[in-house]
Amino acid sequence: MNTLALGPQWLDPDYLIATFGLIGVLVIVFAESGLLIGFFLPGDSLLFTTGLLVTTNKLDRPLWMVCSLIVLAAVLGDQAGYLFGRKVGPSLFKRPDSRLFKQENVEKAHEFFEKHGPKSLILARFVPIVRTFTPIIAGVSRMNYRSFITFNLIGGALWGAGVTLLGASLGKVEFVHKHIELILVAIVLISVVPIAIEYLRARSKKKTEAPAPGTDRDGAPAEPARRGRHAKR
Repeated sequence: MNTLALGPQWLDPDYLIATFGLIGVLVIVFAESGLLIGFFLPGDSLLFTTGLLVTTNKLDRPLWMVCSLIVLAAVLGDQAGYLFGRKVGPSLFKRPDSRLFKQENVEKAHEFFEKHGPKSLILARFVPIVRTFTPIIAGVSRMNYRSFITFNLIGGALWGAGVTLLGASLGKVEFVHKHIELILVAIVLISVVPIAIEYLRARSKKKTEAPAPGTDRDGAPAEPARRGRHAKR
């Protein structure tokens, strides 16, 4: 199956599966679900492609086994992220930016977690980047562990098995085989939509909160600058 390259070859789902097989898929799912370095890895498109290859017998593993292992990798990934968050604590918010770490990503995940509460562990599964940092933020916030496990299991099952089964189901459709490149592009675009919406919303909020020219932050007229004592009158 030839797919359209959505970036470097080593990020192409078809290339990754052909090169590393099911083990590679599980490692990537684990890393993207809770390791700081995993936020750039393909998630949704990788699971969709995995399901498609299983149903077309290009990945010689039972579908139930593939789904079960993917869910397990996703749940363990979030578990690792949660424990990491509990260990590093608030110091995570003081960590300087680097090539693989941006403080902006942590802040976005924190806002997402604060807005949606425990259910963010389910919702974040379907939002790239956010799904990597949300379990870490849950650990930093010292979320009740029993609640974390519950929502982690639900989110891991819905995302891990759900997207894989979607790929397996659509893999039987001839149209999907003929237009797999467009399908994968659509999946990537759809997964990015929530991020774009949040970005535009935050940008609009900043514009709304910005003081008008000639006023202070509270909207009151700004006081003119006082002249120096020796200024000419």
